[in-house]
Amino acid sequence: MSAVLVFAAALLLAVLISERASRGVLSTAVLFLVTGFVMSQGVFGVVVLAPHDPVVAVLAELALFSVLFTDGMRTGVKELSTAWRLPGRALFLGLPLTLVFTALLAHWVAGLPWLESFLLGAVLSPTDPVLAAAIVGREEVPWRLRQLLNVESGLNDGLALPIVIVLLAVAGSTELKLGTLASEVALGVGLGVFIPWLAIRLERSRHLGADSTYAPLYAFAIGLLVLSATSILHANEFLAAFAAGITVATIGHEIREAFHRFGELVAELLKLAALLVFGALMSPQFLAEIPWTGYAFAALVLVAVRPLALLMALAGSRLAWREWAAAAWFGPKGFASVVFGLLVLKSGLARADEVFHLTALVVVGSILAHSSTDVLMARWLHKSSGSRQDGPGTVPGAELPLQSKETKT
Repeated sequence: MSAVLVFAAALLLAVLISERASRGVLSTAVLFLVTGFVMSQGVFGVVVLAPHDPVVAVLAELALFSVLFTDGMRTGVKELSTAWRLPGRALFLGLPLTLVFTALLAHWVAGLPWLESFLLGAVLSPTDPVLAAAIVGREEVPWRLRQLLNVESGLNDGLALPIVIVLLAVAGSTELKLGTLASEVALGVGLGVFIPWLAIRLERSRHLGADSTYAPLYAFAIGLLVLSATSILHANEFLAAFAAGITVATIGHEIREAFHRFGELVAELLKLAALLVFGALMSPQFLAEIPWTGYAFAALVLVAVRPLALLMALAGSRLAWREWAAAAWFGPKGFASVVFGLLVLKSGLARADEVFHLTALVVVGSILAHSSTDVLMARWLHKSSGSRQDGPGTVPGAELPLQSKETKT
């Protein structure tokens, strides 16, 4: 119960500072991360956890699933099909470039062997929808940028996961079964589409219907069904979550509207609980085990890899330079990387512990940096919205500047 007491106290404080946090650099995410660290075994010893404890993986997976589900609800098939070009570049060019650049730094700076370097690159390549939601959910941020970050963070963990599994198999820690991997991905997407479709059809039938009091719970029940079905059938739950959210947004507008506020709160609670648990893993002893080269690696990953990868991936696009700068900076690492890092830790790989330490350090740095700058970034973008960006105000190599009529604020 001590952990529950710590969480309740942190939640109370978070609510009290939330109004101020929404206007400045204060961050509830950082509050829970720091609270977990202060209450960890190496400091006050109130919340005692180890990376192998089931609660760590369970909370990280639940937080990731819930945010993917709610983020998917922001994007229907029609919106996705009309705004696919930029997310497609970020996914199919930006993600591989991020992986390669991170692997090079892991080998040359952190001193990892090549195989472990590329494994770490795969673990850290996806952006995190839990932290990206801070920008995606802000109306003052241009619509096209929100779509880019939302779709990218919603799908890139599903692209990175097969790479992680393949590299683990190459390392000899697991048996590679490409057929099984493909079926997990396909089944996850299939369940994510079929279960919401069936549930919405039932709700619209002549003899059934949801009362307004229970309407917010309907989408929650759909998400719970998707999560449990993917777990039982060994499907990819993260792609299923995003596909389910998109399906509800496409054919169940009234369900999406009823669930919106309730769903955001559920996702926020899971995120904050997972942050506190993750912070409890970051004891002083844990951080002291990382050499200075690891800290140099983490800093370079956060400030250099994403901007360089997106500069190359989005060259020639029509993205205004301010939006490119925001997308280049706001590529947070979070629970997807933690989940993948835990897979590596459980694999028995010789340098698995070192890979997990570096993963955790990058994620902590990302939470501190990105959670403290989301409001400032949104204000900076809002200030420039409606103004035409000419000449040097475009991404290097851009075809045309962003027109104000294309920006929805």
